[in-house]
Amino acid sequence: MTLDYILKGGTVVEPHQVTVSDIAVKDGKIVQIASEILAEGVPAVELEGKIILPGAIDAHVHFNEPGNVEWEGIETGSRMLAAGGATLYFDMPLNSNPPTIDVPSLELKEQLSVEKSAIDYRFWGGLVPENISELESLAERGVIGFKAFISNSGFEPFKSVDNLALLNGMKEISRLGKILALHAESDEMTELLASQKIANGQLEPKDYCESRPIIAEVEAVQRALAYAEVTGCALHFVHISSPEAVHIINGAKERGLNVTLETCAHYLIFNDEDFEEHGVHAKCAPPLRAKSVQQEMIDLVAEGKIDFITSDHSPCSPELKDLTKRNFFEAWGGINGGQFTLLSVLEVAKEKELPLTVVAKLTAEAPASRFDIEGKGRIEVGYDADFAIIEESPYLVAKETIFSKHKDSLYENHKFPYKIVATYCKGKQVFAASADLSHSK
Repeated sequence: MTLDYILKGGTVVEPHQVTVSDIAVKDGKIVQIASEILAEGVPAVELEGKIILPGAIDAHVHFNEPGNVEWEGIETGSRMLAAGGATLYFDMPLNSNPPTIDVPSLELKEQLSVEKSAIDYRFWGGLVPENISELESLAERGVIGFKAFISNSGFEPFKSVDNLALLNGMKEISRLGKILALHAESDEMTELLASQKIANGQLEPKDYCESRPIIAEVEAVQRALAYAEVTGCALHFVHISSPEAVHIINGAKERGLNVTLETCAHYLIFNDEDFEEHGVHAKCAPPLRAKSVQQEMIDLVAEGKIDFITSDHSPCSPELKDLTKRNFFEAWGGINGGQFTLLSVLEVAKEKELPLTVVAKLTAEAPASRFDIEGKGRIEVGYDADFAIIEESPYLVAKETIFSKHKDSLYENHKFPYKIVATYCKGKQVFAASADLSHSK
């Protein structure tokens, strides 16, 4: 067999072990992993002292194309993820316009992704009140699952579902054998609390956070789990921000419900004290929590109570984050952070002394397994040659090293203990931090 190239002498993170090994690649696949692979005339990439992780899978990004490419598009967004060690993403059905709620909108997004994406991709379909009859055709076209909002989505073309629409949608998604991803916050609670704050002229970050308390997340999670028991629908809770919700979801797992949860990197790296430095760039929903809650979430990651970590990369154009706005409630709520998920998990792992196999599971293996993505998420013979090459070296995030369309980010000025030096997707190098790391077949 003629090989394309060999990755030599890196610290290879397989599902069951971490070894110093060589990896042979042919036609975009891993064909051999061994302590030493000798092949005369085959290009070699020397990676001694560097870590080779499976390419990260970000199951929760918003690239907003078509319709809002000025917020972030497929081309810039996918290259940004590659710079963060990701090789596969699942694009949410909003905030593109039209949203992905029927087959024509899905086909349009597929066409654009074929033309523009630097890495692999899959798509979420949307569940909105008017499209339950469209779910079957979307499932047949290969969406990985469906996304719905119990709370206000903040995006007019993608409406939230009331209780009856949610029940009917979950019943249909169960019939189709798919998974429903839920943004779970009680709309009734958050609307009431926000309206009271605004009426009283309480418009600061602290007021926004208080308008979206942990109990609003807890109530919505409990309601959705009750509906899952009635309908048999598989659930995946997105961007869970509180230990209380994590414990409730894990209790449902123990009762036999088909349910998983993600948290986001920003809930692990930041807390509500970061509003002082970053202002509106730290606004998201659910909001950043208190430092004590942040630490509890980190502990739950270490205990294996959280299935995987995503970015919920949800950027916007600068005017929607306008720093001159006096009303914090009016600013766009979304984090520009897709580039930093793998680095965040590595930081948490270093702090908690977790093995690199846990990092690989949280960022690649678990999402691939949950959504039945064949050939992805592991460094294993026969799998796609998807790699994130890591170096243990301090990396200070600066605007010039942020690859998203807009450079203002909560992560600016954060110092990670690791940095991404190269990324390979299906054997092709899609990112190199410096010219001496550049490699092509």
